[in-house]
Amino acid sequence: MRIFLGFKKLKPIWNLQPLCRSFRKDTRAWASLDLLDYEAINRCEKEVPEYFNFASDVLDQWAEVEKDGTRPTNPALWWIDGQGEEVRWSFEELAALSRKAANVLSGPCGLQRGERVILILPRVPEWWLLNVACIRTGMVLLPGTPQLTAKDILYRLQASKAKCVITNEALAPAVDSVSSSCPSLKTKLLLSRERRDGWLNFKELLDTAPSAHSCVRTKSDEAMTIYFTSGTTGTPKMAEHSQSSLSLGFALSGRYWLDLKPSDIMWNMSDTGWVKAALGSVFAPWLRGTSVFVHSMPQFDPKEILKTLSRYPVTTLCSAPTVYRMLVQHDLTSYRFKSLRHCLTGGEPLNPEVMAQWKMQTGLDIYEGYGQTEVGVISQNEKGKEIKPGSMGKAAAPYDVQIIDENCNILPHGEEGDIAIRIKPKRPFSFFSRYVDDPEKTATAFRGDFYITGDKGMMDEDGYLWFIGRSDDVIISSGYRIGPFEVESALIEHPAVVESAVVSSPDPIRGEVVKAFVVLSPSFVSHDPENLTRELQDHVKKVTAPYKYPRKMEFVQQLPKTITGKIRRNELRKKEWGKI
Repeated sequence: MRIFLGFKKLKPIWNLQPLCRSFRKDTRAWASLDLLDYEAINRCEKEVPEYFNFASDVLDQWAEVEKDGTRPTNPALWWIDGQGEEVRWSFEELAALSRKAANVLSGPCGLQRGERVILILPRVPEWWLLNVACIRTGMVLLPGTPQLTAKDILYRLQASKAKCVITNEALAPAVDSVSSSCPSLKTKLLLSRERRDGWLNFKELLDTAPSAHSCVRTKSDEAMTIYFTSGTTGTPKMAEHSQSSLSLGFALSGRYWLDLKPSDIMWNMSDTGWVKAALGSVFAPWLRGTSVFVHSMPQFDPKEILKTLSRYPVTTLCSAPTVYRMLVQHDLTSYRFKSLRHCLTGGEPLNPEVMAQWKMQTGLDIYEGYGQTEVGVISQNEKGKEIKPGSMGKAAAPYDVQIIDENCNILPHGEEGDIAIRIKPKRPFSFFSRYVDDPEKTATAFRGDFYITGDKGMMDEDGYLWFIGRSDDVIISSGYRIGPFEVESALIEHPAVVESAVVSSPDPIRGEVVKAFVVLSPSFVSHDPENLTRELQDHVKKVTAPYKYPRKMEFVQQLPKTITGKIRRNELRKKEWGKI
């Protein structure tokens, strides 16, 4: 079993005061932290402060509230590994340990404010600890998923000119294999109980680090983190965010979409390399004083997820649509989720059929949100308001979201166009600052008075947004414009289909036609391919407009995906058009 240095292993949560009593303290806790000021900034009623640091202005303040007894006794971070090991930190403990971690970075590691640090770790408590430590020291954090290969790591180290890389023993060999080609890299910090030549050992250094640390005073527009985009349509870009853009920029979504309170326990299942981990596992919950629940879960296991929801008092669940698609294939009525009250999803569109199945078996709605690495949450289905299955909800404050044409004209309701966010007369503070070292790419993200998301969609008469597809994913066949998502949603309603990806394929008569790559359910793998193809084509014709049915179909064992789990339609499309 793993033992974490400096971590306090506590008794089970059931020995804490009952959660129902915690709700009485929510209002007092929020008042102590002046959350209304942060929400007013998102409503554009107040200006962003000149100086802001999430560690000192939010986390340390919650630690003080905790001392006063005006916050529920839920831990700030609650981590389990599913094998009996458990870590729980209060905000006070998180503050103390992150100060020691900050001293490790600025002391033995020799790092300075503003220098870049690549952090590649799975879901372990140290990931959260080092996030906070970088904020305290003013260092710029670049998170990466543990699924990165040596080639991926080389690209990130060279592109970012990072001074330090932090990872575990599983990825250390990959780093060593490329580090000689990275002249900017001066420090390698290892998360392991074992020593490795050329690496500093984080656990040893944390044990002996001083406990006192003065948080740097960072400006709100100062760089805080850089996220590599998913690379769905090309080489990953480096989207830089400021000290306030991701943290303060999520204040209203944390309240109205996530519906978080200090008494809640939120489980966001995002990979640590994705911006959704920052939004849903760091900034939104901790801004609201909510407990962050983490299951290490190195391998996706639907039964383990369901068992965890039954055993632990998780109130709020946020996961990708793929997870819900897998969960609804199980008999959910045999599990009892005693505390779960709010379910969310994002990252890719959610199929209405999956939403309906989840509701039927659990009695809970799924509230979908839509966002991007560059700008955070763009639209959301808010708790307590009407959900239109298949819709991404309404625009999230402070954004003015519109559907526009190529000349920046706002289109009427019901017409398809570019999903765009107004940036003039004032650019929203929650935007990314730039694509690092790529001013041309930064400039192309803007057109006239708008930021162009690169996604196609439409808005109905009630202001709800509907996703059609990436701009380069839209299929034009015989003059018809076909978005892949609608065809994929139709396919997944058939019991034979586990997952699908729809792209264009060349056709001598129609120019291009719809082709579907389909992952079959195990019980249908042995079926005759030709008969099954016809059955699925007929099914799509019945579910959606007949012209949208896939004229070509290929059964595959798996679909190519980005490191964040998004389907790489561009790779399949290039294959179809003979470009790879």
